Amino acid sequence: MNVSRETFKNMKHYILIIFLFVVQSCAVSKTSELQNGDLLFVQAETQNLSGAISRVTDNNQSISFDHIAILEKVRKNINVLEASTKNGSSKVSYVDFIKNHSKTKIVLYRLKPKYQSAIPDAIVKAKSMLGKPYNTAYILNENSYYCSDFIERSFSKANIFELKPMTFINPKTGKTDEFWLNFYEKLGVEVPEGKLGCNPNGLSQSSKIEKIKVLN
Repeated sequence: MNVSRETFKNMKHYILIIFLFVVQSCAVSKTSELQNGDLLFVQAETQNLSGAISRVTDNNQSISFDHIAILEKVRKNINVLEASTKNGSSKVSYVDFIKNHSKTKIVLYRLKPKYQSAIPDAIVKAKSMLGKPYNTAYILNENSYYCSDFIERSFSKANIFELKPMTFINPKTGKTDEFWLNFYEKLGVEVPEGKLGCNPNGLSQSSKIEKIKVLN
């Protein structure tokens, strides 16, 4: 069968339209699964600060985490509220959040139905903390927040998570991890061993949330 150049050109045009429609449909399908108040846990890397956090925090999951954020979904607008080392306590688009963590897995967790009534207050609290700097010392204070601290405070009214004594001891050596010794020496403060705090791995083990899926 002979196909004219014009007909072939039109066929390519329609194929492209169909392809873009399928891609857009898949994207919409993925984001339609997201719910307001969902929690995004980011897989830890093995080196530097990320690796140091992972080494000294308890985790019984198959994936170790070093970051956590909360999702705000209002109709078609999807944003992420977080405390990050780069931007402090801030709001970023969901698309940008995924791009920022494209090299690591992001695992979606959700409050169990019994506790989802806590989400509206948590979003309000999280938004009230935006604009504060990142807490680089990981010692709780009212002027700056680190990622899991930001989330724990957001849900504190409903006691979804809890603060626990922190440890900076590497379980493999039984001694304070070398990274943290150097880290706090540069800050000019003692390692806050035993002081109350939280971390992404600890928050992931809350009995009030459940793992939904790996997003990427």
